[in-house]
Amino acid sequence: MMRTAQENTSCNNDDSQAIDSAGLALEIKAWGRALGFQDVRIADACADMSAAESGMFQWLDKAYHGEMDYMAKHGVKRARPYELVPGAQRVISVRMNYSPPKAADSWPVINQGEKAFISRYALGRDYHKVLRARMQKLADKVQAAVGAFNYRVFSDSAPVMEVEWAQKAGLGWRGKHTLLLSREAGSYFFLGEIYTDLLLPVDEPIGTKGSFCGSCTKCIDVCPTQAIVAPFEVDARRCISYLTIELKSSIPEPLRPLIGNRIYGCDDCQLVCPWNKFAQVTEEPDFHVRHGLDDVTLVELFRWSTEEFETRLAGSPIRRIGYQQWLRNIAVGLGNAPYAEEIVTALRARLADPSAMVREHVQWALEQQQSKKP
Repeated sequence: MMRTAQENTSCNNDDSQAIDSAGLALEIKAWGRALGFQDVRIADACADMSAAESGMFQWLDKAYHGEMDYMAKHGVKRARPYELVPGAQRVISVRMNYSPPKAADSWPVINQGEKAFISRYALGRDYHKVLRARMQKLADKVQAAVGAFNYRVFSDSAPVMEVEWAQKAGLGWRGKHTLLLSREAGSYFFLGEIYTDLLLPVDEPIGTKGSFCGSCTKCIDVCPTQAIVAPFEVDARRCISYLTIELKSSIPEPLRPLIGNRIYGCDDCQLVCPWNKFAQVTEEPDFHVRHGLDDVTLVELFRWSTEEFETRLAGSPIRRIGYQQWLRNIAVGLGNAPYAEEIVTALRARLADPSAMVREHVQWALEQQQSKKP
């Protein structure tokens, strides 16, 4: 029988110690804002996570994680901070806006088939490194104030239930698309966590699943592949973000036409969310648009050599998928684009690509183009 999250014998529920740390908690939040985080909140690492843990296993049982084997590999660690950081008492949860200023409007780009749409979070530098570095600086400030303490920083880089902890800390609530929503900032932000043994006072949640979503189903209705199979439930195998980023093999043919020109990620569920009228552009220079990736043609990107891919995307989260997957994704976009001789020429130039996966998608794209030839 699996033990429950409540069986963490290292939990300390002495409220008097937390009260004594109230001043430190205020300082941590102030330091966090000074380091570029828009909000910093604290959750109880010993909180009951049994419902989240159960939901995770149900999701895995349905095989909704696809080829993301690491989701199953880490199992209960996602809901149990003390299994990652012995003696963990608190989760310091942070958020940082990423919506880049002066980026081309998303819908016009999506609606121009010859253009390449890249999720707006990926137009700048790799957020993993940016957030991790800032959280490390925050931890260093805490250490300078209190001396050595046990902690570990996370930024979408380990088995951590980011949204669940952010919700418990009071940063927002889980929307029906499964992302965290904030009344002040919508959903265009990154999350990060610091697991620590410091007994800090915790913040109150502002809601739970769908607290302020009401009867709205815009995110569910707009999904091009209908990946949001029910409120708060995503079948990753159909999600365009999964298909273009996480999936390392061939994209299933029935889903290719539905991807359109989205070559890295998908923002549709966020674009239609009413709460994003409150989203703020980022003040973080690292998340500003680089290399004109907000408004560029598929053909231009498809012509990049391996060297150009590596050089231009240095420091970008996009580089993580690798050159072959990059070409695979763009080939699908080219197949979905309106017919153009320039596109056919670009595709034919890669018919002999060294990668069998790229060749397969190029051939498919050529067939799609030929079917649309006037």
